[in-house]
Amino acid sequence: MKLVILNYGAGNIKSIQFAFNRLGLDAVLSNNPEEISAADKIIFPGVGEASTAMNKLKESGLDRLIPNLNQPVLGICLGMQLLCNSTEEGHTKGLGIFNTVVKRFSNDVKVPQMGWNVIKNLKSDLFSGIKENEYMYLVHSYYAEHCAETIATTDYGVNYASALQHKNFYGVQFHPEKSSLAGAKLLQNFIEL
Repeated sequence: MKLVILNYGAGNIKSIQFAFNRLGLDAVLSNNPEEISAADKIIFPGVGEASTAMNKLKESGLDRLIPNLNQPVLGICLGMQLLCNSTEEGHTKGLGIFNTVVKRFSNDVKVPQMGWNVIKNLKSDLFSGIKENEYMYLVHSYYAEHCAETIATTDYGVNYASALQHKNFYGVQFHPEKSSLAGAKLLQNFIEL
């Protein structure tokens, strides 16, 4: 199996690579369109600010490639948010895979949300063997609003979509690579999709 982690300069790629190593898999870091297109599975990570990350995708041409991928793609954190229609962060237009928008948490809660929180209303094979109200690790100031593609929810001042799915595209707001056994199980489930 060829597993590629998109290396476009805005991802926490080493910890994701190590997480797959612990599962006995080698993940290739790449921004090469041919290599990405030939992959069996693709991880779309993201850490940092949305407009800067989107500019990096545009510089590498990945903004045009990603929406046309047919193999399973897993967006993590900012990677998931960039797959949405738009985000309030930097007033950024997203890739439009998930039909929802990303908004900033209100000042009624501590921003960013940082630490462990539960996921619930799990609705996908991505969560096979993962219990309702399982704890996952999150670090984010923006959240995806609910839509028809919501496959998990989390509460933090508001109830929001902590995971999304549309066709071969999956997105999780939490960091499975930092979420202990449940996160490892989710990554294994993604590989087995």
